[in-house]
Amino acid sequence: MVEAGVIHGRFQILHLKHMEYILAAKMRCRKLYIGITHSDIVSFAATSVNDLHGTTKRDNPLTFFERFEMIQEALKDFGVGREEYEIIPFPVSQPDLILQYAPKDAVYYMSICSEWDEERFQILQKLGVETEVLWRKGQDERGITGSEVRKLIAEEKEWQQYVPKTVSEYITKHGIEERIRGLNYLYD
Repeated sequence: MVEAGVIHGRFQILHLKHMEYILAAKMRCRKLYIGITHSDIVSFAATSVNDLHGTTKRDNPLTFFERFEMIQEALKDFGVGREEYEIIPFPVSQPDLILQYAPKDAVYYMSICSEWDEERFQILQKLGVETEVLWRKGQDERGITGSEVRKLIAEEKEWQQYVPKTVSEYITKHGIEERIRGLNYLYD
């Protein structure tokens, strides 16, 4: 077990596949730094053609603070102590800033399921940080995505089974379902 690990993602609705990723990384380190990408889509908007979801409000309906709270509550519900992790901004669209938020001497864990994941892996390699791929999966085997959960919410279909219970409660309590439905979802 290493001392520190880092993961990152948008978590634009924290779902159970995110939890699988977070917990797999946490099992490998004493302290996990959970980086939230696109903490602000104006200041940290997507800069890569492969980053398909980092520029619009429709793809990023939750604030940094909302994602922070959802992650914190879900980790508590999964039995991870508050002293075992930190939640940080992770400006992947401005890689020269990443090490201002995350420790250089940590192991950076990733799951790779897309071209954007491959590009982010290369970004971390260029920073010179130790990077470990937890798994590689094709599009057809990666499971539920945040986009799919948001689509289910927008279409008023069942979505709660894809997220931790605390996330479902948070979304309902804070009116996030209505916000998502109001963002004029147009899916193919």
